[in-house]
Amino acid sequence: MSSSGPNNSGDVPTLLVKDSEGRDLLCFLEQLIPLDGQDYALLTPVDTPVCLFRLKDGDEPELIDSITSNEPILSVADVVLQEHDLTLVRSAVTLTVNGELDEPDPEDLDEDEAGDDESETYELLVSFLADELEYGLYIPLDPFFVVARMDDGAAVLVEGDEFDQIQPRIEAELDERELSE
Repeated sequence: MSSSGPNNSGDVPTLLVKDSEGRDLLCFLEQLIPLDGQDYALLTPVDTPVCLFRLKDGDEPELIDSITSNEPILSVADVVLQEHDLTLVRSAVTLTVNGELDEPDPEDLDEDEAGDDESETYELLVSFLADELEYGLYIPLDPFFVVARMDDGAAVLVEGDEFDQIQPRIEAELDERELSE
C-alpha cells in the first residue's frame, strides 16, 4: 500500500479539534494511536498552517510564538492576505490560511530564508508593515502535526504537561509501526 498525503486522497476523514480556550481547528486524521486504553489522533490541519515572524534588516527573522487572536498585527495581515484571495484563521494550535495557495517548488526554496534554532525551514507567504515594523507570515515546510485525545468521538487537543508526557510515547509507537511495515 502506498502512502499518500491528505491532499492526494478525497477519502481522508476530518476531525474538529478543540483547545482549552474553545478555539477549533479542522484537521485530517492521519493515524489513531491507542495508548493505555486511550485513543490519540495524529492530525494535520486542513488549512495551511502559518507562523508569524518579525523581520529586521540584516538579522534572522524572529518567530513570534505567542500572539493573541485580537492582536492588531493580525488585522493588518488579514487585509494583506485578502488581496491574495486568502483568509487568516485564528484557530487552535496555530494560525492558518484558507484559500488556494501555489505549492512550493522544492528546487526554488532557499533554506536560509527563515529559520529558528531547530533549523526548521519556512517559505515566505506575505510580508507587511504594522506600527512601522516589518512582519512576515511563513509556511512551515516540515509537516505540521497536531495530537488530540479522542473522548467519546470528540477530538480534544493534547496540550501542556499531557503533551510533554504523551509525545515521546507516540513517537516511539510511530517508529515501531514504521519498522514493522
